Amino acid sequence: MEKVKEYIVNWLSDYLETSKTKGFVIGVSGGIDSAVTSTLAAYTGKPLLCVEMPIHQDKSQVARAKKHITWLKEKFSNVSSIETDLTAVFDTFSNIVGHSENKELDFLSLANTRARLRMTTLYHYAQINGFLVLGTGNKVEDFGVGFYTKYGDGGVDLSPIADLVKTEVFALGRELNVIQEIINAAPTDGLWGDERTDEDQIGATYPELEWAMEITEKANIDFTSFTARQQEVFQIYTRLNTINQHKMKPIPVCLIPENIR
Repeated sequence: MEKVKEYIVNWLSDYLETSKTKGFVIGVSGGIDSAVTSTLAAYTGKPLLCVEMPIHQDKSQVARAKKHITWLKEKFSNVSSIETDLTAVFDTFSNIVGHSENKELDFLSLANTRARLRMTTLYHYAQINGFLVLGTGNKVEDFGVGFYTKYGDGGVDLSPIADLVKTEVFALGRELNVIQEIINAAPTDGLWGDERTDEDQIGATYPELEWAMEITEKANIDFTSFTARQQEVFQIYTRLNTINQHKMKPIPVCLIPENIR
């Protein structure tokens, strides 16, 4: 993965120079995606602001985020950090908006609200510093199952690792010597304030989703060769890919015919 590392670092540096901006800002969650992306950005030598944004966060996630940021700052002089605790903002918002009688929908809406508050925070710091907001989504999340919040963690300026599947992100993390606690941690979006993992929410592991994503790219799929578990995973992948297309496609624009203008 050394060549991949060098390619992304150079891509980030070139993009920053072309955009005439001063540096990068990124939300650090304690997970592998933000750890890898922030480390790659640090290697550019350009200013990098790591923002920790807890909202009723699980203590283990907070601890991993802090350790990673400390590791980055010890290793790279161009890295700075700031903690912006959004718990009070989230609680105020939750108390003043209307709520659904469907508790599951209510919890999901508020989980997405967490991601959107974080996006707003990152763009605040980006604006006042002349920085670009770095995305941390990987290929499976961004283009496979749409496992991100629209206008939340999906609201970024550029996506350095969005062409890498999750197993490649982990491999790159090992190449970058990301701390072992993050390598070992089960992937989680951190939007629920507990220890639920991505697998708990999706119903499939990332290697399984990567298999399904690869299968869908083939011209002829032999469904008869699938095991019972493969059939289940393929159905999960196909369902999520279908219902989340609105996240992956450009915003629909109503184009007015010239003859009626």
